[in-house]
Amino acid sequence: MSTISPEGKLRLGVNIDHVATVRNARGGLYPDPLRAAKLAEAAGADGITAHLREDRRHISDADIEALAENLSVPLNFEMAATSEMQAIALRHKPHAVCLVPEKREERTTEGGLEVAREENQLAHFIAPLREAGCRVSIFIAADAPQIEAAARIGAQVIELHTGAYCDAHAEGRFTARDAELARLTEMARYADSLGLEVHAGHGLTFETVAPIAALPEVIELNIGHFIIAEAIFMGLDPVIAKMRRLMETARLSV
Repeated sequence: MSTISPEGKLRLGVNIDHVATVRNARGGLYPDPLRAAKLAEAAGADGITAHLREDRRHISDADIEALAENLSVPLNFEMAATSEMQAIALRHKPHAVCLVPEKREERTTEGGLEVAREENQLAHFIAPLREAGCRVSIFIAADAPQIEAAARIGAQVIELHTGAYCDAHAEGRFTARDAELARLTEMARYADSLGLEVHAGHGLTFETVAPIAALPEVIELNIGHFIIAEAIFMGLDPVIAKMRRLMETARLSV
């Protein structure tokens, strides 16, 4: 059964991790990720995403607590599938929990979660999160076996990793970019046919967002680094407003 939103609305989740990156580079309390989240909320963000990493390189436990207590829009809590993170999620009960792969040495999330190989373990891991009322999302590559495994373990949502598509565009490898877009298009359609809600994100910019926003099965984009970086030059409100316009224009073309 299709999960495409009947009104065709495409949601924007704003990831505020790198506000915390700037704060932590100097120490202290400024800039405050909660303030950024509230500004994003006022500018039209449909949700806020924050990734609490094992090494706490950006978002802190205190940030998650403040976000959980003060946001009016849903909090999407990105985390690795560890007992520590599960306990934190069960304590705060965010609207959504997105499971992502995590390596201590990586600069950013490098790929999708390996679900097919860890299917039984992940099924047991997400069961208490679902019972607590959290929507469980899995961040995965646009790959049929991973999508099928996500559906089997009881995830309600998948978030397709758009990093390879964005990297190919940035590097001028347009044949590879178009091939990645075709794969994302096919797998979004396939995931929707399995009853999974489809989200997408990673590396999206003003230049790359429209083709992903135009995919009718995708009902949420999560964008962080580009929005926070571009806000240095434009301000957070104008960046979010422009991103929404690009998303909505692309959606109208469907």
